Amino acid sequence: MKHWILATVLACTTSVWAAPDWTQARIIKIEPDKARVTLKHQRIKSICMEAMAMPFKVEEAVNLETFREGQKVRFTVTEKNSHLVVDQMESTK
Repeated sequence: MKHWILATVLACTTSVWAAPDWTQARIIKIEPDKARVTLKHQRIKSICMEAMAMPFKVEEAVNLETFREGQKVRFTVTEKNSHLVVDQMESTK
C-alpha cells in the first residue's frame, strides 16, 4: 500500500506540496491514541487519488477529540516521511 501511494503521488502532474485541496469525507474510525483517522473520502485532486476509505496519520494541530465517527468533514493532506498526513480537518454540514 505504501508503495502504491508513493507511485500515485509521483505519477501526478500536480504536486501535493503545491496547494493542497480541501477534500470532502466522512469519518469511519477515530484513533486519538495513534493520531490516526480513517476517512471515506472523495477524490483527492492534488495527488490524483481516487475516492476510497483509508486511514491517515493526523498532525498534532488536528484535535481528534472534537470529532465523532460518522461525521462529515473536509480535510487537506500533505506528504511527510512517505506518508499522507491530514494537516487540517473541519466539520461540514
